[in-house]
Amino acid sequence: MSANTPGHYRGLKKTHKATIAGVVALSAAALTFSLVPGNSGTETEPQALAGTQQVAWSYDASSPQAKALAASLDEQQDAISLKAKQEAAAKAKAAAKAKADAKAKAAAKAKADAQAKAAAKAKAEAKAKAAAKKRAAEKAAASRSVARTPVFANNLDGWIREALYIMDKHNIPGTYNGLHRNIMRESSGNPYAINNWDINAINGVPSKGLLQVIYPTFKAYHIPGTKFDQYDPVANIVAAANYAADRYGSIDNVNSAY
Repeated sequence: MSANTPGHYRGLKKTHKATIAGVVALSAAALTFSLVPGNSGTETEPQALAGTQQVAWSYDASSPQAKALAASLDEQQDAISLKAKQEAAAKAKAAAKAKADAKAKAAAKAKADAQAKAAAKAKAEAKAKAAAKKRAAEKAAASRSVARTPVFANNLDGWIREALYIMDKHNIPGTYNGLHRNIMRESSGNPYAINNWDINAINGVPSKGLLQVIYPTFKAYHIPGTKFDQYDPVANIVAAANYAADRYGSIDNVNSAY
């Protein structure tokens, strides 16, 4: 049919037509009511009503009013549809953002945990490495100390040389010749020599060892690191040399009983 045919308009939708029909029906009812005379008791009432019932109504979709109404309805429907789409898009965007935030938070936590774990591992490794390095240094130092410590013969020459080695560490003066000379005079080189006849022996503290030291003197001038034994040759020499240094300046200055 032609678009100008009365009663048809191509742009109208089914919902538009129903709405327009309702508007027309309401308009007709209002017009009918206005045609009824105010005096309901006159004889002309049936005629008036009959005349009203005979009124014919037609709907012209091509009229400016119908077109304006259809356009208004389209705008309203489009606005409603746009709002619904916008709300749906906003909800989807908010959901996506929440999901992305949760994912980012989880990733950040995992990264922080991994960094903390790596830092703890690195700290433990550094501590273990430092401890191993310290042990190695101590072992090396001990090895060097052992390597530097000479081995002395177990005889008079070795005892004197070991005593001089210890005396040097403790700043006790004395020479090989000074020690050897006094040893030979006091004990003839016998580490187990003992004097049982002098005043010290009478007093109960006999002189003993290579340099004939009494117990009180040995105890007072004993050097830590040597044996606490008057008969030990090295301990006896070092204690006697320490006493001689304190009283005479050096064992080298002793040329008789001291």
